[in-house]
Amino acid sequence: MAEHNLLGDKGEMLASRYLLDKGFAMLHYNWRCGHKEIDLIARDRDTLVFVEVKSRRDESYGNAYDAVTPQKIERLISAAEVYIARHKIDTPYRFDIVTVVGTCDPYRIEHIKDAFYATW
Repeated sequence: MAEHNLLGDKGEMLASRYLLDKGFAMLHYNWRCGHKEIDLIARDRDTLVFVEVKSRRDESYGNAYDAVTPQKIERLISAAEVYIARHKIDTPYRFDIVTVVGTCDPYRIEHIKDAFYATW
């Protein structure tokens, strides 16, 4: 497996653990719909949360959350629409970003709630 894939997998695991520690309930990891993927789907009390995780060795090339491009946001929203329809979701939802920076402890984890909004 490529080193960047290992870093991404580790970041998703750390982000999941971080959210669990904050009281979130994890529903799905790497949920796929065709070529679209949602890294984590969780529940924060009565709110469904679609989470994009971005992992970086360091931030020498900018903030990790800057890697969530408008195209990536569009794909996430599109995948979330499918998820909501398939699971007949009728609760509030939001889109969060969790960034994980570093290659060993202590990692720097940042959680951005309501990072962007769907316009449907």
